[in-house]
Parts: sequence; C-alpha cells; structure tokens
Amino acid sequence: MKHGKKYVDSSKTVDKAKLYDAPEALELASKNAKAKFDETIEAHIRLGVDSRHADQQVRGAVVLPNGTGKKVRVCVFCKEDKYDAAKEAGADFVGGMDLVDKITKENWMDFDVVVASPDMMGIVGRLGKILGPRGLMPNPKAGTVTPDVAKAVTEAKAGKIEYRLDKTNIIHCPIGKASFGAQKLEENFNTLIDAIVKAKPAAAKGQYLKSVVVASTMGVGIKVNTTKYGV
Repeated sequence: MKHGKKYVDSSKTVDKAKLYDAPEALELASKNAKAKFDETIEAHIRLGVDSRHADQQVRGAVVLPNGTGKKVRVCVFCKEDKYDAAKEAGADFVGGMDLVDKITKENWMDFDVVVASPDMMGIVGRLGKILGPRGLMPNPKAGTVTPDVAKAVTEAKAGKIEYRLDKTNIIHCPIGKASFGAQKLEENFNTLIDAIVKAKPAAAKGQYLKSVVVASTMGVGIKVNTTKYGV
C-alpha cells in the first residue's frame, strides 16, 4: 500500500517498537494530523477476550468529558407524550411509525444516534436489518433504550460514545479532534479506558488490555503503554 508524503513524514516521528505513555502518544497523534480538515483521534483497543462467547462480551457507553468534537444528530422513537421533552433536550428528529416508514421507504439515514423508549422497541425492531449493520440499533447497555429519552439525548449531545468489540476483539472509538490538544484528549482517553477496564468480564483470563493504539484519521498508529492501568 502506497502512503502519501504526509503519512511517510509522520511515520518517521514515531518509533514503531516503542510503547508511549498516553500523554506523549496523544501529543504525537495531534501533531501528526496534517490533513486540511480537523482529524479525529481514535483509540483502537485489543482485548484479551473472545467475542464469540456471550460471557466475554464487552459493550457499553461512556460520556467523554470533553465531547467528541462532532455535531451529533439524534433520532428519537417515543410516544407523543415525550415528544416535547425529547425536542427540548436537543433531539433532531422525534417520531414513531412515521420515522420507520421514512427510513424503510426513503432510505433516510440523516442521524448519528438512535434513542428509543422501551415501549417503541416493537416497531423499532423492524429496522434491525437497516440499523444493526450500521451500529445504530438502540441498546439498553448503551443507554439508548430508556424511558428517559430526554436524558439519553442530552448525553448523546454531550459526547456520549458507545464502545463494543468487533469480530477481532478490538474496540474502535473516537476520543476527540486533533485540535483538542493533548490534555483534553488524555482526559477523554482515560475516561474511555477506565470504562472498558470496569467492564472486564469475569470470564476474561490472562492479560485484558492486549494492546492500545491511537491514531488520527489519516495518521500513523502509535502504541500506548498500558501498564499503569493494571490489567
């Protein structure tokens, strides 16, 4: 794979064999974000679990103290008595069967997070094949299936992110923008890692945090030293 000049230049500043402490790694990732847009800094966390087993799943959600830097569009499915509360909390779209029809018939997907009250999951379930593969299906563990839809909207707007294992036992999460600077990124990074450590399944054996890499959207991966997290 041929990389561009900026990527090649950035890779020269990173020691591939070194495990960097989080502040240094995030500082490097920010400095190496040289694209014409404000690159997202992402964390890629490989865990010592087997996602094929139900008792080793790692999934949840956490509110990053400094947000993600991204404007989040929230779609809410609820009964009419909660429409006003959801809108006042900042929901971009609120409805019921009308939204289901819009998504299924018009292939409408102008949202980033879906929130639903439990009494609406009967109709939202019909969207499983559309929302599921995109990681948008509401889920109680992520706090997106809840009677308090207004609170869920507020949290989503404040920078709540969902974390979950992919098939290769890696969690991929945004932790902010390059413009945040190392300190804000570190606060977000530590909040995410702490949440994942707390979510360690009882069935997980051996080393839990196998490897952690941070990188900007277009940048080179930087390995993070995880010894201080003690797992």
